[in-house]
Amino acid sequence: MTSTHTEHRSGESIGSRRSAPKWLRILIPALLILVWFAGAGIGGPYFGKVSEVSSNDPTAYLPESADATQVRNLLTEFNDSDTIPAIVVFAGDTALTDTDLAKISDSLTGLANTPGITDGVSPAIPSEDGKAAQAFVPIDSDADLGDTVAALGETLRADAPSGVNVYVTGPAGFSSDLAAAFSGIDGLLLGVALIAVFLILIVVYRSLLLPVAVLATSMFALCVALLTVWWLAKAGVILLSGQTQGILFILVIGAATDYSLLYVARFREELRITTDKWQATMRAVRASFEPIVASGGTVIAGLLCLLLSDLKSNSTLGPVAAIGIVFAMLAALTLLPAILFAFGRAAFWPRRPVFEPDVVEAEHGMPSGGIWRKFAALIKRRPRAIWVTTAIVLAAGALGVTQLNAVGVPQSDLVIGSSEARDGQLALGEHFPGGSGSPATVVVPKDELQAAADVLLAHSDIDGVSVVSKDSPSGSAPITADGISAFGPPGTPAPEPTVVDGDVMIQATLTSAADSDAAADTVREIRSELSDAVPGALVGGVTATAIDTNTASIHDRNLIIPVVLAVILVILMLLLRSVVAPILLVLTTALSFGTALGVSALVFNGVFNFPGADPAVPLFGFIFLVALGIDYNIFLMTRVREESVKHGTREGILRGLTITGGVITSAGLVLAATFAALAVIPILFLVQIAFIVAFGVLIDTFIVRSLLVPALSYDIGEKIWWPSKLSRASKRVDTAN
Repeated sequence: MTSTHTEHRSGESIGSRRSAPKWLRILIPALLILVWFAGAGIGGPYFGKVSEVSSNDPTAYLPESADATQVRNLLTEFNDSDTIPAIVVFAGDTALTDTDLAKISDSLTGLANTPGITDGVSPAIPSEDGKAAQAFVPIDSDADLGDTVAALGETLRADAPSGVNVYVTGPAGFSSDLAAAFSGIDGLLLGVALIAVFLILIVVYRSLLLPVAVLATSMFALCVALLTVWWLAKAGVILLSGQTQGILFILVIGAATDYSLLYVARFREELRITTDKWQATMRAVRASFEPIVASGGTVIAGLLCLLLSDLKSNSTLGPVAAIGIVFAMLAALTLLPAILFAFGRAAFWPRRPVFEPDVVEAEHGMPSGGIWRKFAALIKRRPRAIWVTTAIVLAAGALGVTQLNAVGVPQSDLVIGSSEARDGQLALGEHFPGGSGSPATVVVPKDELQAAADVLLAHSDIDGVSVVSKDSPSGSAPITADGISAFGPPGTPAPEPTVVDGDVMIQATLTSAADSDAAADTVREIRSELSDAVPGALVGGVTATAIDTNTASIHDRNLIIPVVLAVILVILMLLLRSVVAPILLVLTTALSFGTALGVSALVFNGVFNFPGADPAVPLFGFIFLVALGIDYNIFLMTRVREESVKHGTREGILRGLTITGGVITSAGLVLAATFAALAVIPILFLVQIAFIVAFGVLIDTFIVRSLLVPALSYDIGEKIWWPSKLSRASKRVDTAN
């Protein structure tokens, strides 16, 4: 039998040499490596240029139909400029003297020549308690926001009176904080992710060259993906944000490494049964092609479901991440095989695969001994007890989902750690209306100005509105019911409003911080009353943007999750040519997601004391966990089906688990480590996604794929392949023992 097996391999090798001359065997891998090197060489420098084509402005990602979006589009027409307001707060422990106020005014006047700051700096406005003053500084939207805000703070602090603290807050301050938090994506995030993956690969392979080859494959895929995404964003085809960029980096590195692990395992198998590395390469590519393409295709299909999102930050992530997965698959199926062909067995040094077809034949394709043989033996003895127990444990963890507070978080809590903008907002709220500098902006027909003003004034000082003004972001020219200004000399009339296409703009300063629940309630009430009094009135601003964003995000979550499940179910049915197995795989993966989300909710509330979560957190967690988690079931079940055709279903399940156990576990550890690296970026959303996905992948790897799915499948037996012919195949003799 062994002799026949060896002759068969030798015959295939000879045939392969005839169909692929030696020069072609050298030329094809060399060309593939050169093409990828060229792509990486061109794409590499774009890591430092992403900020040129990305935006973290939340309004830019709202649907065009949202009130906040329409108001934002009209602002430049009313204000004749495109600026981002910064609020500067001067706060002292005691009342500010006239000398202090004069010095503050002088420093504000001196800002006229500061790069990035436009005309229109307001005078210092003292607080009623006399202990603080505020000023509004417009910043050019084309300027480097982080540098301009930093320079503004340094300049004013240098000139501030003794004992007076200076804070830069408002929209510009919070945007600057976000930009600073995202600045670590190109360096810190990539560095942590690559180091974590490299260490895992060192442990897995106990080799130096192989981890380098796998990481090179991942980085080359990322470089080419980034190059493609950058130019699409430059052309305005897609929107790119720091959040999307970070997820793209992690997704490509994790997916490309996982696909590479699968190929390396197949290549090692083939090297044990043939001396011809070209033959080993071709067979490894053919064997890896279906599971890698099926896995990547499932992830891409799930990601593209995000195109159904109303929120552009969700819909744009779909194609961006899908592009990354495409290049991850291509690199794993072209670049890595070319590299490993070039090095051959030396790539595995010092643990080079030995040509031992007799041993492989004796093992029947399964590694001897090891933990996965023990797992298989345990499942064979007590399959029902194992899957029932694991299902109950996972279901218990999923109960924690009821504790998840995913209804949105204040803008001031988006950045984890120190925040000057957050400190400034607290100081602002102590001495001024909390919504100063971030007013609710109302656009109404000119003829309806008084009716709209009446609605707003009805809330004044009672239901959340402190100051109502025409055309003035600073609130320095408020109107009352009779149109008389409350600032300046008594009797000073309010300025005539700017009229644009028959519409006028009113701004209402809220008593509560613009990102608070109280401010959101006030804006909702104003919208409701305006819709009755002034049909067609639009309400925008920071608070309205947060409301519209949460509304769109909740809509996306409720729509996309069932669509993704349906799409993945169809793909699995086509792949496995079965109905029962795909349903079980989707249900177990969904259960795993529920457990990950439930446990995460308990950790977020009880350990980290997070203020809540964005409504998109469950959606993103679902997309990544279900789409990526199903990968491991695809890796397992495609091998199980392959073995079931030869040895019967129950034996095929045990063999599939034993053969794929090591590589899938390694892949799970890599993916968990790469997503965990997102936590180094101090953005609440990314930290929560990092924990949910990393924890969920570990559950999926060590419990769902190792115990639940094999035990449940073993208990069901051949019927798991219903209605395919395999479900009616006669039970084969167990040859494993």
